[in-house]
Parts: sequence; structure tokens; C-alpha cells
Amino acid sequence: MNRPSVSARAAVFGTAVLALSALAACASAPQGRSGTDSASSSGGGTYTWWDPYPQHDKSSAWAGRVNACGKEAGVTIERTAYDTTALTNQALLAGQEGNAPDVILLDNPAVSTLADAGMLATMADFGLDTSRFDKNLIAAGELDGQTYGIPIGANTLALYYNKKILDAAGVDPDSIKDWASLDAALKKVKEAGKKPITFAGIGTEEGSFQFLPWFWGAGAQLTALDSPQAVEALELWTSWVKSGIAPNSVISNSQNTTWEEFLTGEFAFAENGTWQIDSAKKAEFPTGIVQIPGKDGGVAPTPTGGEFITVPVQKDTKRYDVTKKILECMTTPEGLVETGTTFAYYIPSTADGQQRILESEPSLKPWVDAVRSAKGRTSDNLGTDYPKISEALWTGVQKALSGSADPADALKQAQAQAKQATGG
Repeated sequence: MNRPSVSARAAVFGTAVLALSALAACASAPQGRSGTDSASSSGGGTYTWWDPYPQHDKSSAWAGRVNACGKEAGVTIERTAYDTTALTNQALLAGQEGNAPDVILLDNPAVSTLADAGMLATMADFGLDTSRFDKNLIAAGELDGQTYGIPIGANTLALYYNKKILDAAGVDPDSIKDWASLDAALKKVKEAGKKPITFAGIGTEEGSFQFLPWFWGAGAQLTALDSPQAVEALELWTSWVKSGIAPNSVISNSQNTTWEEFLTGEFAFAENGTWQIDSAKKAEFPTGIVQIPGKDGGVAPTPTGGEFITVPVQKDTKRYDVTKKILECMTTPEGLVETGTTFAYYIPSTADGQQRILESEPSLKPWVDAVRSAKGRTSDNLGTDYPKISEALWTGVQKALSGSADPADALKQAQAQAKQATGG
């Protein structure tokens, strides 16, 4: 791809910060690296590592894992943790100043932003083979035919269910194969006097994230928000709210508040993610999951969450030799499983890693299946256009759910907004 010159990066940075504010909430962050650390390919020295996990301190298993890979590569790793958006914005600033760290773990939609700013080395730049990573997962790190990062794992969405409610309503979760069978199950739950389903339709990236399985499951594409298939998906959601299948609270629900609703034991289904696996095990009722179905059957593509390991461009390219060793250590099959279990749970991003995690946690098979059919939000070479399209999409969803516009008109307006924002 054609990268902007160093002099052009200030303009790219300003645009990128505005776009990334739509993907996650900003928060205060610690100071970046001083720029005085150095090391050679022969080993020794300090390598800098930034990640979005401030909840994992120096004594955590995650910090130990990072440090172990540094030790294996013969260097000391200086790790700094930021909140997600603060990390990306700080990284863009560091790139402008020529003071970038050696390794950054980025939320996958942000990879294309830093790549477009000319800040990231391609995996080919230092000879890292990416062929073993699942194509649907690594696609989120690709832009214009180049790969700018590798996924350390992935999480995604499915439908959790309350087995007690389904049993009482006479619903077999295995019968849910498409939208028609899901609708039939939800109506049975309602007829039994229970609350059928809850989801997060909030006017943020979380709302788009939760809507995308239905959008993609209808056959819609993010380049045409007002297609007949897209309208069908939004009509499904709005019909649930209008008929009382879903509560009005979905309009303002975040994924966390949706989960809190589900844990009350009052809802039969909740759309949520891999990160709730442990919480579901501790619920006061038996739970299970079913894949989100496509409109006419099969598993709907669900959006991937999770971070990519990326390598900022370095003036001293000799540093890449050690950086490659660190990345290889982090992404062995054993390493991907260790990362997956550390974060309870990330699904490994390679077939070998997935097989190994299933050997120790066979209950994760539905999630492994979900990740295998998942799709990156910036896939289809959307790159830095994705945040703008997503904002238009969640705005349209909000209009339809609130009743201020019917689904077709709401998405027609959304497509016009996306086209103007992207210059399409």
C-alpha cells in the first residue's frame, strides 16, 4: 500500500483519533517509553511492549507470560498497559515522534488505523510466516494485501440460554437452526409467561458489534447498509421490541447490562460473548449456548473481538530479529492456549491451538465453532472506513428501535451518512 509521508502523519493522526473514539471509551494512560532503550540482534537490552490490559499488573500470569517470552528471546521486556483507545492514540503519537515501542497489542479494528498511518511493519518485513493462522481471523489485520499483525486469540458472540426456562417452555435449543425456528422458540417462551431475549442495541460500537451477526446472517454487507438484506435484519430486531419479545431496555443496553439482565434468571436468551463463560458457569441456573443462526440456516458470521500483536516501524531494523523471536514465542500452539486460558477465554487463532485448548476444555467446542465462522469488522478491506460505517449503522439501529424511523428509512439515512463520511 502507499503509506503517507512522515509530514502527512499529523493529519492522519487527527482523523484516526476521532474515528477511534467511536470504538472504545478513552481513559487516562501512563507515560510512554523514554526512547533511550536499545538492544542488538545478538541479544540483551530492553524491548518495549504496550498492551490494553491495565487490569493485569506486574504480578499477574499475563505479565509473567510476556516476561518469559522476553527471557526466551534473550532480552528484558518493559511492559506498559493502557486502556484500549488511550493505547492506540498514544501509539499514533509515538509513531509521529519516532519513539514507538517494539511491540503493541491492539484491538483488532485499530490495526488498519495504525497501518494506514504508516506506523506498522508488515509481518513480511521481518519474515514472520502467517499461513498457520485462521484466514478469517487474520483478515482483520490485513490492509491492501499486506498483513500488519497476528491475532493472539479471538472472542465472539453467541446466544446464552437459561435451560430452566427453556425446559419449562418446551423449547429444545438444538431445534434452533434459522430465524424462523428461533422466532418460534421465543414465542413459546413468551406464551409460558417468561421474558424471551435481551441484547445490546446501545448507540455505540457495542450496538454495532451485537447487530452484525444478524446483519451478516441475512447476507448484508457493510458497504451497503440499506440493502434489502440489511433491512430484514433490522426488521427482526424491531419486531422483537414491538411485540415484547425483547425489552425496551435494549435500546440503551451495553453488553454488561444485558448480561446483568440475563443473570437475574428472568430471560431465556441473551446475546453475549466468550468473556462471560466463567460468569455463566457461576449463574444460579443451568446455562448453555447456541450459535446465532443465519436467516435461512447455518451459523451467522459473528464479529471477532480480541487483540493483534503488531510491530511498529523501527529506525534500527536490527531490532526486528529479537522482535520476531518474541512474537514466535507468544504464538506457539502452547502459547496461544496459555493466553486463551489467562483471559478466560480467548479462542486460539490457529487450528493447532484450538485443538489443544479443546483437549483441556472440551466445553469450549461451541465457541471454537463460533470463532471459526466469525469475521473481522475491518475485513473486506474496509480498513479505516469501518469506524465511520459502524457509527452510521448504530445510528440507524437506534432510530429503528426507538420508533423514530422504520427500518428501511433508518438504514437509507445510515447509508447516506456512511457514504458522506467515507467519501464513497
